[in-house]
Amino acid sequence: MRRHEWLIEKVLFISAAMAILVIALITVFVVAEGMPLFQNYSLWKFLSGLEWDPNGYVFGIFPMIIGSFYVTLGALILGVPVAVACAVFLAEYAPAWMTRILRPAIELLAGIPSVIFGFWGLVVVVDLIRDHAPGRGLSIVAASIVLAVMILPTVINISEDAIRAVPRSFKEGSLALGATHWQTIRSVILPAARSGILAAIVLGMGRAIGETMAVIMVAGNSPKLALSIWEPVRTLTANVALEMGYAAGDHYRALFATGIVLFIIIMLLNSLIGILPKKAGDER
Repeated sequence: MRRHEWLIEKVLFISAAMAILVIALITVFVVAEGMPLFQNYSLWKFLSGLEWDPNGYVFGIFPMIIGSFYVTLGALILGVPVAVACAVFLAEYAPAWMTRILRPAIELLAGIPSVIFGFWGLVVVVDLIRDHAPGRGLSIVAASIVLAVMILPTVINISEDAIRAVPRSFKEGSLALGATHWQTIRSVILPAARSGILAAIVLGMGRAIGETMAVIMVAGNSPKLALSIWEPVRTLTANVALEMGYAAGDHYRALFATGIVLFIIIMLLNSLIGILPKKAGDER
């Protein structure tokens, strides 16, 4: 029995070590391929430059950084309220038979390939924007709407779990004091589940900022700084995906350097998962 437990412990340890090793190898590879760019090109010009012209040896990714945050912020503004409301409904209002229908549907939404979301956005969302708003339809708004739909399963599932994890005594105590069901949800359950909901939002943010294919299809992919939400935009992921196939020399290294920036942004977002819930818990 002890030998069996020892073997399981070692297998789990090796699995965890392999995961860390893979991440380390990816990090080393990306950094090794991207850092040589800065031997001949200014890091500040790379991060703050407004022009991306590989043929002219100009690599400014500031418009792509801003574009990534534009579409991510738009996705959060559109998607998070809907996702949290859906989580509250599933956890507090929906009857059991409806929950059994809605939850698999939400999980199915998470399994749809991103290219399908891109097709839907291109055919439906872009056409609607083109017909009822300025511009060609390929824009920040179109990308934000598509990403908002794509992050729904992540935010809904984690938020629902956080709401269900609130001790039942909290709800019963509030109702016993005369609060209505909605007052209990608003003033007791949601504040108690705040750490889990914040973690869901951060994970949704990481999902949105790392999406590539759907964004390429609906964002317009212009490397210029967008001054309106109706203008086309290019994200960091789209920049790498669009040009890596024919890049060479410093252009190739600039794309890997773009990957380093994206890698750092994703790491910072993942770090927020551990920081924000603790702060939220301390404020209660």
